[in-house]
Amino acid sequence: MEKLQMNRCDTCDQEAKIFIGYGPHRFCKEHFNHFFEKRIRKTIRMNQLIKHGEKIAVGVSGGKDSMVTLHLLNKIYGGKKPQIQLEAILIDEGIKGYRDKSMQVGIDYCEKNNIPYHTVSFQSEFGIEMTEVMEKIHADPKLGSTCSFCGVFRRHFLNSKSLGIKADKIATGHNLDDEVQSIAMSFFGNDLTRVARLGEISGNKKFDGFVKRIKPLYETPEKEIIAYCALNGIEHYSDECCPYSWMAKRNHYRKMLNELEESVPGTKYSLLASFKNLKPLLVQNEQEKNEPIKECAKCGNLSNGKICNVCSQLERITNVSKIIQKESKTLKKKSSLTCVDTKNM
Repeated sequence: MEKLQMNRCDTCDQEAKIFIGYGPHRFCKEHFNHFFEKRIRKTIRMNQLIKHGEKIAVGVSGGKDSMVTLHLLNKIYGGKKPQIQLEAILIDEGIKGYRDKSMQVGIDYCEKNNIPYHTVSFQSEFGIEMTEVMEKIHADPKLGSTCSFCGVFRRHFLNSKSLGIKADKIATGHNLDDEVQSIAMSFFGNDLTRVARLGEISGNKKFDGFVKRIKPLYETPEKEIIAYCALNGIEHYSDECCPYSWMAKRNHYRKMLNELEESVPGTKYSLLASFKNLKPLLVQNEQEKNEPIKECAKCGNLSNGKICNVCSQLERITNVSKIIQKESKTLKKKSSLTCVDTKNM
């Protein structure tokens, strides 16, 4: 009898479809959906992420996180009398056989649900694709990882395109796992400035050149997003991870935190709570530095330094003259962790 009860939903007598360790909770599909969506609504409401009448640009890759973000914002605020304007931004980094497939998932959803969307590519704007960046990194490993370049470029395009469509905010698919990984990486790297910039909403409030970024999935675990997609048939691209993800330092932090969460359920929420308690002090410390925002000496965009991150990274790539012409798949180190390895732990 006890074993039978263990397989039942906490809220009703239906068979449980998902078990959540940190509760612990057991839910059927209906009550898991309620639990999942209620938390996201609460995140938006308690942090005042969205106001009625705003135009929200959603960064869409076609992966589970961005598709759930787009789907739920459309579900919550859409309908016959939409409360906000939603527009999607899709960025093509130039990773053939991967990004073109994932982008199509996002485009299909937008067209099916009458959501305006905009596409932009690294090639059209910078004249370079991530495949070429990877080749240059192979020629000069001191450049670092592809993620350090891709992240800078993607943030630039999300911001510039959002400015172009006069969006009030940019919604991204960053989830609980992403956030606590970033917190751990920044603390271990002794980068308190970066820690202070983390949170459910980011972006400089004082300057028109930056669009604030919001994270509706900020308090939602990755595994629950996967379950929500599966239970509700939300189309997303999951055939493979980025072919360059093996280079990311983040993989090691993902593995560490997943192992801790498995042993001590609730670890990720505890780390997030600690960060929330510390953040006011970190923000105050950054404000006391009173470092002015400048214009980049090269492109004129706002920057914390003399040259913005985008121009700095482009300059580093340009300085690499030797390019080893190899297929990108031959560059993968078999011993390195990938997001597939760590997400399946």
